[in-house]
Amino acid sequence: MSTCLGIYIDKNIIKYAKVSKDNNFTKIEAFGVKAYSDIRQTVSQIIDETYSFKIPVSINMNEEMYNYFYMSDLLSKKDLKKAIKTEFESFCYEKGYNPNALESRYILVNDANEKEKIRVIHVSEDKIKLNNLITSFEETKVTNITPLPISIANIAPLDQKEDIAIVNIEADTTITIMQGEKVYEIHKFEAGAGEILDNINNTENSYAKAYEICKNTTMYTMQGKDLESQENAYLSDIVPTLYKIATNLSQVLADSLIKINKVYITGTAAIINNIDLYFEEIVLNSVKCEILKPFFIENNPKINIKDYIEVNSAIALAMQGLEFGIKDINFSTVKQGFQLTLGKEKGKKEKEPSGTLAEMLKKVNNITLSDRKIAPWFSRGLSFVLILFAAYSVMSIFIAHQVNLKNQRIEEVKANTNKQIAAVKSDINDINKKTNDYNTLIKNLQDASSSLSEKNSYKNTIPVLLSQIMNVIPKQVQLTSIENPSGTKIIINAQSQKYEQLAYFKARLKTEEILNPETIVSTEAVKEGELVKIVIEGDLP
Repeated sequence: MSTCLGIYIDKNIIKYAKVSKDNNFTKIEAFGVKAYSDIRQTVSQIIDETYSFKIPVSINMNEEMYNYFYMSDLLSKKDLKKAIKTEFESFCYEKGYNPNALESRYILVNDANEKEKIRVIHVSEDKIKLNNLITSFEETKVTNITPLPISIANIAPLDQKEDIAIVNIEADTTITIMQGEKVYEIHKFEAGAGEILDNINNTENSYAKAYEICKNTTMYTMQGKDLESQENAYLSDIVPTLYKIATNLSQVLADSLIKINKVYITGTAAIINNIDLYFEEIVLNSVKCEILKPFFIENNPKINIKDYIEVNSAIALAMQGLEFGIKDINFSTVKQGFQLTLGKEKGKKEKEPSGTLAEMLKKVNNITLSDRKIAPWFSRGLSFVLILFAAYSVMSIFIAHQVNLKNQRIEEVKANTNKQIAAVKSDINDINKKTNDYNTLIKNLQDASSSLSEKNSYKNTIPVLLSQIMNVIPKQVQLTSIENPSGTKIIINAQSQKYEQLAYFKARLKTEEILNPETIVSTEAVKEGELVKIVIEGDLP
């Protein structure tokens, strides 16, 4: 029986699962979730609690980069490897990356659009970050470091005739598109459970409590919206992030060349109740959404499936360590180039290299004149050392002189370059100044043109207005003035011996839509002698 401990390291959460395999029988022996601040201390605690002192450990990487290249299926295995390396180096050149600083692996799959092409899923990670990760587990037996979006397929119920998407909502969100039993496509989004936990932690000041709140939260569909209660007080911290993920998923499914039959949801967010129903409402084409559970776990009333679902990521990594899934994607062995170590490690005495001049001189000091038998050897050896030292000195002086010449040349080139840059900056400033002047002139012309257009548009407005008023004004109403103070604004001063006539006039202005009915207002009637006066205001229609 073989056993492996899978440890998934998230932003503030560690999930672990100890999985054993005996022939075709797979069993989860121990599992759990811990919030952590010191990763080494927490890992050591997990090792102790699960009695995993000597068993292999499989962990994830968090900052890997995915790229896709396309190759002809006519290439030999050797030529294919060279072509992939060339494509990646070309990509690094375009992006300004150093390909020697990146550790990479790749997997191959037939392209869904053109069967004669091979689709290369290329995964790369910074070597320094990988080494730092390995250092965090230096006291454990790490045998496998794998990208989780690829390993997560190990626990899915794959079928050669069914294409699925696995949405893993951990600190970030990844979407793994499976073409039958093969990984075809991987998408990463920054929005994820990490954002949700951060939002709740800002209130609760505890990631462990934030995790438990998510676990006890229920998402409501449109039909159950009226059932929301105070128990879901943190929905405002959860729903916006889940909505972003669901809409991104819809876009991925719409753009994918693979027709997805089903969506599986896993990760930290999968502990939120009814998240599958919530996604089903938002995702396009009503694709069936389910919570992912490990395919080998049978439904049993005595087993709380939700507990296993919490640690899906760790289970998938453990199964990767048990040689499930893709075997050529392991990053546990980092291919190092030449490294120059500066200084010395603490607690270790620096050893002098054997065969150095210092060691030979020590040997010389130990030789006395009584050692007659080795005198010839000593003479020849000393002569050789002196000649070697002289040659080394001459070569050092020559190299130092050449370096100084090159440095002087570099300084000259830098000074000339800086001079040219200064001239270019001066030209740019002149161009920007001219551009601002031209923009000001253009704006002035546009303003003048707009003003002229506005004046022309209202050129015949007042005569037409007077003609319309003449047709509706009662005989007993007199207009003392009509003003057009600005734009479409009209002010009418009217008077009559009877207030009813003024009210009738105002009503006709509305019903005939001589002025915009919604803008017509009037002042209170003022009686001066026998006349009643009002002011009517409104906008032209």
